[in-house]
Amino acid sequence: MTRVLLTGFEPFDGEALNPSWEAVRAAAAHPPEGLVLSTARLPCAFGTSLDALREAVERTAPDVVLCVGQAGGRPDVTVERIAVNIDDARIPDNAGAQPVDEPVVPGGPAAYFSTLPVKACVAAVRDAGLPASVSQTAGTFVCNHVFYGLMHLAATERPGLRGGFVHVPYAPGQVTDRALPSLPVSAVAEALCVIAVTAAGRTTDIRAEGGATH
Repeated sequence: MTRVLLTGFEPFDGEALNPSWEAVRAAAAHPPEGLVLSTARLPCAFGTSLDALREAVERTAPDVVLCVGQAGGRPDVTVERIAVNIDDARIPDNAGAQPVDEPVVPGGPAAYFSTLPVKACVAAVRDAGLPASVSQTAGTFVCNHVFYGLMHLAATERPGLRGGFVHVPYAPGQVTDRALPSLPVSAVAEALCVIAVTAAGRTTDIRAEGGATH
C-alpha cells in the first residue's frame, strides 16, 4: 500500500469555498485500490501553510505528497513542473500578509522540479477523459510557497519522499456570474485519484509534448 497525502486550501480572496479542498475531500472518500489517502487542509497564508504541511507530513509519513490549489481562470487540471524560491503576492493572504520579492526559504535553491512523473500524470488524466495539461508556473502566491516548501522539505529532511503540486479550475458554483471556465468537483476528484495512482505506480516520466511558447 502506498501512502499518499493530499492537501487542499481553505477559501481565499472572498470565495465561499476552495475547490482544491472540496476535491481532496471527495477523492479521499473513495480511495483507489492500493492507496492509503490522507488529507490536510492548509491555511491560505504564507508561513503557517508550511507549518501545517510539515505537521501533516509528520503525522501521516507519506510516500507521496500531492498538494492541490485553486487556479481561477484555468480551464483544466494542471500538473505543475517547477517551484521557484520567491514570494511575490499580488493580493494579501488570509492573514493579511503580502510579501513582495522575498524568498520562500532564504538561501535555498532558486527552484525545485516536481518529483512526480508530471507528463505521465497529465496523459493518464486525459486518458480518463478529463482535461489536463502541464503547467510551467505555479505563480508566486501561497500555492507556489507550499510547492517550494514541500520540495525543500523533501530535499533536505525527507529523502525518498516524492511530491508535487496540481492546480485546479474554479468549481461551477464560483462562476455563475462570471464568464470563466470551471470543472465539477467530482471530475477534479477523479483526476486527483488518477494522478495519485500514476505517481504511486511510477518514478520515471514519459517523453511527450507538454511545453509552452510563453
